[in-house]
Amino acid sequence: MSLRIWGMLIALSFLWGGTFFFIELALVDFTPFTIVFLRVSVAALALLAYLLVTGEAIPRDGAIWTAFLVMGLLNNIIPFSLITWGQTHITGSVASILNATTPLFGAILAHFFTRDEKLRRHKLFGILLGYCGVFIMMQPTLVDGISLQSLGQIAILGAALSYGFAGIWGKRLGRSSALVNAFGMLACSSIVMLPVVLVLETPFSATPSLISIGAMLCLALAGTALAYILYFRVLVLAGAVNLLLVTFLIPVTALILGVGVLGETVHPFALIGTAVIFAGLALIDGRILGLLRKRPAPGGETS
Repeated sequence: MSLRIWGMLIALSFLWGGTFFFIELALVDFTPFTIVFLRVSVAALALLAYLLVTGEAIPRDGAIWTAFLVMGLLNNIIPFSLITWGQTHITGSVASILNATTPLFGAILAHFFTRDEKLRRHKLFGILLGYCGVFIMMQPTLVDGISLQSLGQIAILGAALSYGFAGIWGKRLGRSSALVNAFGMLACSSIVMLPVVLVLETPFSATPSLISIGAMLCLALAGTALAYILYFRVLVLAGAVNLLLVTFLIPVTALILGVGVLGETVHPFALIGTAVIFAGLALIDGRILGLLRKRPAPGGETS
């Protein structure tokens, strides 16, 4: 990959890794569902403005909007809600690491729900290794049984599972451009979240500080709208396989922001579990195995 694409990948990791940091700040003054609603609605408006400026047509077909609705549930409403609620009980650093298990769920789901992405031995071993890492990470919170902290971790895993289903469903959205798909998904998510937040929470009673408002705007505009634009740009230039590399970079960004700025502490088990999860992801990705196979053998032959 070129330096330009690497730069875009790193930028995307900062945008998505920063979402856990901004959620942490926003939770000081906003409630979870309110954060999710503001995130998707402000991002939807930003993408709508972008589409209007570029002159790209917005579809009117009811079938595609039904697909947008399902995608919004799987890729926005369910995971965003679970992550935001989960971060009321665990740190953003831990949440970002557990969220990196999305490819583990995606590989399993793709095996059962697609015809061309079946599990091979190295992927199966990578999945098992990744879940061993999750088990190691969760050990400190499971010693005394299920707690709110362990439920918070399980919520993040639920979000990763939902993202996995979204990856499968997203293949149905091929008729529209990627940015139109992103806007449609976020618009439907906004419509669904509005009655949810009005019934379950009291958003108008919030008196947020400037820090919380700034965090909320960064979460919606940078971590969601801009991130989607960059995401689809990298997808076109580098492909889905190379885009998977951002999975490894997001927790690094979140850890830097969480530990360095917010002063979060990371349990040693979390660090060990992270290493094991990353090893599993590397096996699923397959690039390291490919390099080992191409390594010259003694005598100048390739292995």
